[in-house]
Amino acid sequence: MTKNEIKKIIKSGENESLEFKRLWKDEHLKTLCAFANTSGGFLLIGIEDNKTISGILDSKKLLENLPNKINNRLGIVPNINIEIVENNNIIKVEIKKSYAPVSYNGKFYIRSGSVSYELKGNELTQFLLKKYGKTWDDITEENFNLHEVDNETIEKFKILAADRIPSIIHEKDTETLLRKLNLYDGKYLKRAAVLLFAKNPQKYFIQSHSKIGRFLSETNILTSDIVEGNLISQVDTILDILRTKYLKSYISFEGIHRREKLEYPYEALKEAVTNALIHRDYLNTSNLQIKVYDNKITMTNGALLPPEITIEKLKQPHASVPANPIIASVFYKAGLIENWGRGTINIVNDCLDYNIPEPTFNFDANIFWITFFKNDKVTDKVTDNLSENKMLIINSMKQNRRITTKELSDIVKISQRKIKENISKLKEMGLIKRIGSAKGGYWKVL
Repeated sequence: MTKNEIKKIIKSGENESLEFKRLWKDEHLKTLCAFANTSGGFLLIGIEDNKTISGILDSKKLLENLPNKINNRLGIVPNINIEIVENNNIIKVEIKKSYAPVSYNGKFYIRSGSVSYELKGNELTQFLLKKYGKTWDDITEENFNLHEVDNETIEKFKILAADRIPSIIHEKDTETLLRKLNLYDGKYLKRAAVLLFAKNPQKYFIQSHSKIGRFLSETNILTSDIVEGNLISQVDTILDILRTKYLKSYISFEGIHRREKLEYPYEALKEAVTNALIHRDYLNTSNLQIKVYDNKITMTNGALLPPEITIEKLKQPHASVPANPIIASVFYKAGLIENWGRGTINIVNDCLDYNIPEPTFNFDANIFWITFFKNDKVTDKVTDNLSENKMLIINSMKQNRRITTKELSDIVKISQRKIKENISKLKEMGLIKRIGSAKGGYWKVL
């Protein structure tokens, strides 16, 4: 590195791969540890924080002592040189990126901007897994076995994956299929297999369920649902519950043709749900939470956003760096996600095409959330708007087709007379039909 190059980097200031120190202190080993665990970097000794070049008087002695000290304390070999800048000796310590984790006094550090900080909890676990070439979903779950795999989900996957893997539909042996999907490590199934295909994945990972709630305000909840089961079944279940219980559908008619339109674009909601399940930090106890308000929907889940992908980049073409790549691969093969790295862009485009505001993305304290906003102006071509009461009646009829008006009155919390009025309206709209007599018949939801 030439004198001019050193002057140039000093002028640029401290950043993720550059730090200045006036004198050497052993505590600076923390910075070198952080460089090694991130992308490497330079420590320039003899430089003030304000970029003034003050130099080092005992530079030769430091040059002799530092290599052994760094190697003994951190287990890495630095590249150390004396540089002369403006007639001052400075020490340049260069640290290469380490592909094994490096600790200082039993603690692990990484760089974030111009700061070195200690990794703890989930972040430390994810860091160590990554350094050893593993991700959370790639670890084996030795107590899980084939008898706990849900065969219905296997068959569903085979149908979904037929377009991308035509031969999969003919695979009869479940173990062979799971091995082809990289869900085995030796004789043991991986965590990804548990989440994707288990009958009861919550037995192993209690936090892997999802929650849906209807909120009147941030603190006032009207109703809620817990969705359990494997991830492949959760996608359909979550979307069905949202569509039938929580979201309004605008009904209109073009001639004799009946048209139904959700408040929010279905494909955008599906993309957001699948993204949340794929990218969730399953070490985090925060499950997927979907909150439905009068004017918006928020989807929140624990996540670790890769440092190379910022919130701003989510609305631009970006690399796909799934937190759980094995799960992501199976979702892709099933056609549940399309272009890798374009999911968030598709969500934005779907919303704009639907004539609703652009959604927002946020990330803070290892929590990621997306907010969809309703277009309150979409009312002109609507002939009828399903009220909350009508949605509760329909949902109750789907769960119990022989439900009585008295039982509906207790559920919806309105009089039986109002229940009958709502039922008449739902009949007129062609949404429900009575099959058989008033006493011996049942309700059919159309």
